[in-house]
Parts: sequence; structure tokens; C-alpha cells
Amino acid sequence: MDPKLLDILACPLCKSAVQLNDEKTELWCKADGLAFPIRDDIPVMLETEARTLSNDERLD
Repeated sequence: MDPKLLDILACPLCKSAVQLNDEKTELWCKADGLAFPIRDDIPVMLETEARTLSNDERLD
């Protein structure tokens, strides 16, 4: 993912910064505990498409 794009992306719910996970398949918002998928190099920043982070992922 382009680092410039990552710099401007924010969680659509709380507007906090998101982090690229280690596998580079999701963007994590630790404030809301959500993981937004990346499909075909395009982040899907929709609440309905997000999954809830596990407790271990939140603490990572």
C-alpha cells in the first residue's frame, strides 16, 4: 500500500489513524477495535465490511 495513502486514511467512525497489519491485508483501528479489509490493493473503509479485532490484536 502506498505510504502516502496510509498517511491520509482515517477510521470512518472515530477519525483516528489506522495501522496496516503485519500481513498487509487489513487496516486496524485500535480505538474502535475494528479491522478494515484491503481488497485488490483498495482499502474497504466501511463499517459493515469491518471485523472486530480480538483482544490479542488490540494489545499488539
